[in-house]
Amino acid sequence: MTDRRSFLISGLALLAARPGHAAAPAIHVVKDPGCGCCSAWIAVLEAEGFAVTAENRPAAALAEHKAQSGVPEAMASCHTAHAGGYFLEGHVPPREIRRMLAEAPAARGLAVPGMPWGSPGMGPEAERDAYQVFLIGPEGGATVFAAYDAA
Repeated sequence: MTDRRSFLISGLALLAARPGHAAAPAIHVVKDPGCGCCSAWIAVLEAEGFAVTAENRPAAALAEHKAQSGVPEAMASCHTAHAGGYFLEGHVPPREIRRMLAEAPAARGLAVPGMPWGSPGMGPEAERDAYQVFLIGPEGGATVFAAYDAA
């Protein structure tokens, strides 16, 4: 009986360790209550398997939250999220969130400044404007983490 139990436990552990089967991290989103694109971004994350919670804050409180989170003013967008000790500012694609969490760089987080058309939650990707995802370093400097060409 012990051999069978060990075999089953080992098999389940291997299955859980397969790529693509790890649990997606939790993401907490702080947003303006009237922003529909924030809700659309949340829906994209949920469809990608992320566990998302959301919190509404009025504009002044949201701006204060961005500053406290270390989001540079030039990188601001409509919502600020947090995952794995990093901030996610704006419409950051799920692929880049996963990449950052896997690579675990010394950084504050990722930002997609403004609200580029065709980014997740901002209209059809087939009509996407070109945009960049920035990695915000520990001192607040930004480097390009990923670039998306116009569709």
